[in-house]
Amino acid sequence: MAKDCSFDIVSEFDKQELVNAVDQVKRELNTRFDLKGSNSDVILDADKSITITTNDEMKLKNIVDILQSKMIKRNLSIKILDAQNIENALGGNVRQVFNLKKGLTQELAKKITADIKNTKLKVQASIQGEQIRVSGKDKDDLQAVIKMLRENADSYNVPLQFQNYR
Repeated sequence: MAKDCSFDIVSEFDKQELVNAVDQVKRELNTRFDLKGSNSDVILDADKSITITTNDEMKLKNIVDILQSKMIKRNLSIKILDAQNIENALGGNVRQVFNLKKGLTQELAKKITADIKNTKLKVQASIQGEQIRVSGKDKDDLQAVIKMLRENADSYNVPLQFQNYR
């Protein structure tokens, strides 16, 4: 009797690494010559969003670049940032909010399961809330699914992780 093997497809990020990246950006705001005295601020709101407030759009673009570089150095995907429109804030400042993407949406989960079924491998994919469980009898088929998903990672607008491989 063969035992089924499985793994889960999720989209998450390391909260502590994100806190560390935002703290590094705040420290750099105080030391960079072009950003000193600009009343710039970066606020992480309970793992839901990052709000950047500064004097003008050029400084805002610089701060976003700093944030993205700090995230990449800490192995965080910049795909988790969902940029909102730039809006005017008090005192002639500009503000931009970046919502943090976590979990798979129903539409994306359906697209991923359809892609898995199109591989014609002997695996089953089922949506379970904000994750997908892929199971099958052959571990090689599961590894082929992971390889296919990694190759097509650019077509999904969120970073994918594979957990509970057994």
